[in-house]
Amino acid sequence: MNGESAGTGKMKAASLFCGCGGTDVAILGDFDFLGKHYSSNDVEIVYANDIEKSACEIFEANFGLKPDNRDIREVKSSELPEFDILTGGFPCQSFSIVAQNPKRLGIKDDKGKLFFEMCRILREKQPKCFIAENVKGILTANNRQAFPLIIKEFEDSGYDVKYAVLNSADFGVPQKRERVIIVGFRKDLRADFQFPKPVIENEKDYVALRRCIDDKAAEKYYFSEKAVAGMMKKRETMKKGRAQNIDKPCSTVGAHLAKISLNSTDPVLFENGRYRRFTPREVARIQSFPESFALPGSQSAQYRALGNAIPPVMLWHVASRVSKLLKESLKGSPKEGEKK
Repeated sequence: MNGESAGTGKMKAASLFCGCGGTDVAILGDFDFLGKHYSSNDVEIVYANDIEKSACEIFEANFGLKPDNRDIREVKSSELPEFDILTGGFPCQSFSIVAQNPKRLGIKDDKGKLFFEMCRILREKQPKCFIAENVKGILTANNRQAFPLIIKEFEDSGYDVKYAVLNSADFGVPQKRERVIIVGFRKDLRADFQFPKPVIENEKDYVALRRCIDDKAAEKYYFSEKAVAGMMKKRETMKKGRAQNIDKPCSTVGAHLAKISLNSTDPVLFENGRYRRFTPREVARIQSFPESFALPGSQSAQYRALGNAIPPVMLWHVASRVSKLLKESLKGSPKEGEKK
């Protein structure tokens, strides 16, 4: 099993399906967002992996670490450096339940196999803990049969596992975005993790979208009169042209923003009598990335990477608790609801 990280004294993390690095901003900490400072978690990233090359380029520009761009199925666990924490937002579109007794997870296509790669690395490397995340829909996938099997797979990898549905708006992010967060500590650590409570309990206190919006946007971000006319014909029956109330959090931004049209269900802005899409920097703010986060590459790659990311501010609240409890566990005195 992994020993205590040497050298820097910081805990070490390996980041699977890292994308542009939303999880990694959170787990490192020591960043600012909308005038608030989110303290360091005493963690360093020692390995990252993602198959999307353009996302890896954004990651490298921000973290100074070049992600392994291989398919994770080709990566042997022995090739990874030693680490204490494994993170990963594994793809979930492809789970199916195979009619067997006992029931097991089946796979519709290759993407669905990636979850098992995360468990493979957990079993073979036995890091102290892991943080996984996914869309809320994973709870109801396959008539609610898939998720319990996913949790069991994590548990069978050697971990005490807990999960919760968190809404980013509850944690000071100017966006309503629900995600399932799964946290597991290696069983021998006897650590009883507790998820953070919302920092904003009343919706009227949510951070408003207007804090993310630039005073001016280039003409290319505005929709043409033809696009607006087409949307208006379908607006009432198909709920298109979803202009946001800038005094409230934004609706969920997604990877589709690169191809957004007024006939999509993605959020848009309506200002000065005209519709426009968000700029990549505005999307980064909506997702709670710090202003210093670099956005190299094409705009379509930026939109895709940002839309697929987890809001760093929300996950920071989880990561800071993981970091604190991990330090306490290593001292032999788990504090939160101590397990005997």
